[in-house]
Amino acid sequence: MTAKPVPPEGFRLLPGTFDRDRQEALVAQIRQILEESPLFQPVMPRTGKPFSVRMSNCGPLGWVSDINGYRYQPTHPVTGRPWPPMPQMLSELWQTVAPEYPPAQACLINFYHADAKMGLHQDRDEETFDAPVVSVSLGDTATFRIGGTTRKGPTTSMRLASGDVVVLGGEARLAYHGIDRILKGSSTLLKNGGRINLTLRRVTKG
Repeated sequence: MTAKPVPPEGFRLLPGTFDRDRQEALVAQIRQILEESPLFQPVMPRTGKPFSVRMSNCGPLGWVSDINGYRYQPTHPVTGRPWPPMPQMLSELWQTVAPEYPPAQACLINFYHADAKMGLHQDRDEETFDAPVVSVSLGDTATFRIGGTTRKGPTTSMRLASGDVVVLGGEARLAYHGIDRILKGSSTLLKNGGRINLTLRRVTKG
């Protein structure tokens, strides 16, 4: 029997990091952020094909994707306004799971509707890969897939429920990963369903 692939060294799944009360408080803060910096529809570089997720950001920098490429910038691509501050709960989470690194500078907010997904990709638009990527799941459960540092390597999948946290550090920092599907109706956290994913990153070396 062939052994099931295991995630790379440095991968951590922290189930139930945020209990229901803290999830609700965090969602309320994200809603306030989205009133100031509304969700926008990113598109793929060169092709202009739209993502199936909508996104926004908070923190000093925000990740965007458009016809010109992937990048970080300090302002919303539609409104031109600076991104709102990062919620304290997320800053505290970073200090807990990555205390030896400088603070996170960007929090990408991805909203997945029931049919949305995210293909296998690496997080490599940052100047440094020393600090981990930290991800928070809110709302409907997602099927998460992770492989190694080559696109065609073996992968393994697992379910991420509301309140779970994933840390990609060490070798796993550049692991290919993605979301295969959303399990519609698996959570009552978001009134209209769907999933919010919050991804914290350190962008610069300084």
